[in-house]
Amino acid sequence: MGFQFQFGAVFARSDLLLEGLLQTLQLAGMAIVFGGLLGILLAALRSLAPRAAGVLIDVYVELIRNTPFLVQLLIIYFGLPSIGVKLTAEQAALIGLVVYLGSYVTEIVRAGIESVHKSQIEAGLSLALTRWQVFRYIVLAPAIARVWPALASQFVLVTLATSVCSFISVQELSAQASNIESDTFRSFETYITVALIYLAIALTLRVLFAGLGAVLFPTGSGLGRLRGQSGA
Repeated sequence: MGFQFQFGAVFARSDLLLEGLLQTLQLAGMAIVFGGLLGILLAALRSLAPRAAGVLIDVYVELIRNTPFLVQLLIIYFGLPSIGVKLTAEQAALIGLVVYLGSYVTEIVRAGIESVHKSQIEAGLSLALTRWQVFRYIVLAPAIARVWPALASQFVLVTLATSVCSFISVQELSAQASNIESDTFRSFETYITVALIYLAIALTLRVLFAGLGAVLFPTGSGLGRLRGQSGA
């Protein structure tokens, strides 16, 4: 007997899919906001702070970027309670995602900052701008404009990485897919449906971030040209 697709059994549990989708989007949104801010802050500190602080930031970046996210997540969720820090699965997932994304954003923004020529900084100082004004308008803004496509791609990747959080029982999209598969025994249909949902999320986010980049760095402006040079 040939295999027969039965997507109806999966669609009948659309309430679980919707619940998982909302949890995924909530986790991803908070991770993008807080992880992005963490990365920008650490990249700025690395440029402005004493050498010792820069070394600590480098250690953080290398440690997180060169170890599996799943291992980091398990350490947070199962390891921290052993020293008295108890977290819910959702809290552990958010902290893990923020720490994970922050390391990548730090490195991406650092590369953008280092691409700003020293002569531009000197020109800003010669115009009697404060060091903070120079860093904000001449260094940081152009740096983010230049690396915006890379940041947007990383934000999409961390959204997809929320699927790993199912390993600590966060009821996001992948976990709900597992629940549906257990109830219906329709593995192929369940995971094809979920894969298409993730694809739709990724493509939608790419469009949204491209639009946000066009708003933050308008075409025709100096920052817009930098974004354009980066392939946005």
